[in-house]
Amino acid sequence: MKGLGELERTVMEVLWAREDAGHEAATARDVSRALAGDRDLAHTTIMTVLDRLAKKGFLERERDGRAWRYSPSASREGYVAELMLGALNETGDRDAALAHFVRSVTDDEAAVIREALLSLTLKEPPA
Repeated sequence: MKGLGELERTVMEVLWAREDAGHEAATARDVSRALAGDRDLAHTTIMTVLDRLAKKGFLERERDGRAWRYSPSASREGYVAELMLGALNETGDRDAALAHFVRSVTDDEAAVIREALLSLTLKEPPA
């Protein structure tokens, strides 16, 4: 999964925030209103960005009368995990990169990693 441009990321943040708040899928008008205070963007620009994000697979869309309703295809966390995996794939030595990453995390983050690894090992069938 490729990275997002600045405006694409801003639009995705609006949609992820709506999803986190339990709102339904958004129209281009909803996104335009959400960004109105921060950026001076034409409504057609938002429509174009939403269309491109849907074509790239970042958004799902469904018809609602004459408008489209958009929702993220994956969570923000899923997207960031894909970016991290992509960056890891760019290294010449995945093991060294992982070890360096783990040494750089906080104690709380290390606890989250330990818990995730433990839950993976508990799900594995015995050898």
